[in-house]
Amino acid sequence: MNTEITEGVIRIAREAGAAILKVYNSSDFGVEHKDDNSPLTAADRAAHRIIANGLAALTPDIPVLSEEGKDVPYSERSAWQRFWLVDPLDGTKEFIKRNGEFTVNIALIQEGRPVFGVVYAPALDTLYVGDVGAGAWKQEDDGERRPLQVRSPAEGEGHAVVKSRSHPSGELAEYLKTINVADSVPVGSSLKFCVVAEGRATLYPRFGPTMEWDTGAGHALVEAAGGKVVRADAPDEPLRYNKENLLNGFFIVSA
Repeated sequence: MNTEITEGVIRIAREAGAAILKVYNSSDFGVEHKDDNSPLTAADRAAHRIIANGLAALTPDIPVLSEEGKDVPYSERSAWQRFWLVDPLDGTKEFIKRNGEFTVNIALIQEGRPVFGVVYAPALDTLYVGDVGAGAWKQEDDGERRPLQVRSPAEGEGHAVVKSRSHPSGELAEYLKTINVADSVPVGSSLKFCVVAEGRATLYPRFGPTMEWDTGAGHALVEAAGGKVVRADAPDEPLRYNKENLLNGFFIVSA
């Protein structure tokens, strides 16, 4: 990804994050529910507007598919060779709980694969950027950009396994019985991908429903850091994007 677009997407993610924090830091905010009963707040809507408008200005030739603007017919988007895949506020449940573990996710999808991703956690002021083939890095409030690299457990060592804070799964519990687990790392939102990308965890198995916008940016980050995101039922097959049904299957993130 060229520098101008990279820095432009980072700026857009930070602007969306600032709008989210304005709602987050207010004394009270309303919570609505979508058709699937998932929560929706004014912060989701504000972040969506900023990102959609910002990306349209930055790259007018690249279409945008966002969770809050997802009603694009498959007959139209199936022709897209590349597009921006956006979750304006991932981890709305964490946002409502006020635990800080929510993110802005922006990914570039090319021919069904994530090739670039930005994950920004505004309450933590922590930014993750992954450019597949060029590398991944993390920036915290000191401004320094530190390279990221996944890690595998040392020989005889068990996995540090990422678990969702808000989405327990019986299938996950069964899967964990089949591997050596040394530690559990509970995390919310797409930060689960980030802790694998930076080597704090070695495995993130997801046996629960997610949508493509939940995973695109984190997927790019992990691949840029040297890891992989594969289907749980076909470990040689990476997770694919821009399917007719935007629901992901179960998947496993690892080094």
